[in-house]
Amino acid sequence: MPKFIPGLKLCRLFYEQEVTPILNKNFPRLRNSAAIIGWGSEVLGFDTPISRDHHWGPRLLLFLSEKDYRRLKGQISEALSDQLPYEFMGYSTNYSEPEPNGVRHPVKTTRGRINHMVNIYTVRSFFKARLGFDPHKEFSGLDWLIFPQQRLLELTSGEIYHDGLGEFEKIRTKLKYYPRDVWLYMLAAQWTRISQEEAFVGRAGHVGDELGSQVVAARLIREIIKLAFLMERRYAPYSKWLGTAFHGLRIEKTLTPLLRQVWLAKTWKTRDRSIAKAYSVMAQQQNALKITKPLATNTSDYYGRPYSVIHGERFAKAIKQAIKDPNIKRIKTNVGSIDQFTDSTNVVEDLALCKKLRAVYK
Repeated sequence: MPKFIPGLKLCRLFYEQEVTPILNKNFPRLRNSAAIIGWGSEVLGFDTPISRDHHWGPRLLLFLSEKDYRRLKGQISEALSDQLPYEFMGYSTNYSEPEPNGVRHPVKTTRGRINHMVNIYTVRSFFKARLGFDPHKEFSGLDWLIFPQQRLLELTSGEIYHDGLGEFEKIRTKLKYYPRDVWLYMLAAQWTRISQEEAFVGRAGHVGDELGSQVVAARLIREIIKLAFLMERRYAPYSKWLGTAFHGLRIEKTLTPLLRQVWLAKTWKTRDRSIAKAYSVMAQQQNALKITKPLATNTSDYYGRPYSVIHGERFAKAIKQAIKDPNIKRIKTNVGSIDQFTDSTNVVEDLALCKKLRAVYK
């Protein structure tokens, strides 16, 4: 294998050195945009040499106007098949046909036409395929709640190499993060999730179930990490990259030692004391956002039982009172966004099903 080069850089060079000259030669007046966004570890900047085995390499998303897409998509694809080199910087530009899940693998060849991975879209068709909505229209608060965070992260990460169509800056700015009241609702929901299980680390251990205590603690570690993403107004990726992305948060250096103490604790009492420290840090962080009046940041026993809790419901209640949007205020459930009430891949990857789940908020 050739020397590893991060995918975003490889694809930028591929676009500039190979794709652009072919477009300029064959379609000199073509207005287009080019990017690597959407799927792929390289979009998040998390690709490594092991990423190169599938759906990675010299590739590109090419965007055309609605008119040019109808007229020229096929011609552009054929020109690229005929004129691209078989390799770029040592990597094959030829790929297998898509598997049922859409994944393609690099296939070296030295003859015939290239089965390239320059995917051609209109801006509208791409965003509708990835998010289920027309990017040029306004989104309601409920729309935001059913957008999977992974999709939002993918669409606001990566790189736009060229924006000849002039559409991406506005759309990506629009998708940068949740509207304030949607964010507040999600913060309240995350504190609610913590409040629902925070006593169980001690309760399970108290009856001799150390494994059960560890399982609950692991769940709460994940919820604390997700709360940290919300507090720093960063989209959280799905489980594979959650820890990796967490290392990019400001609070990570403070939280990681505490969370590791929770995970490595041998007994429930040590585990309980350790997670209490993490709760207090998050409470301090919450107060620093100045959404509500400062709330107590020390933990206490759970209604007289010897389990350390922060009483996350206190924060949830106070945050919800700061919501102004009447459509968000009238939501009766405290489940948060789709990612907060389910982590089923079969749900969050099915955009049609996500739309049906708007019913949760009625």
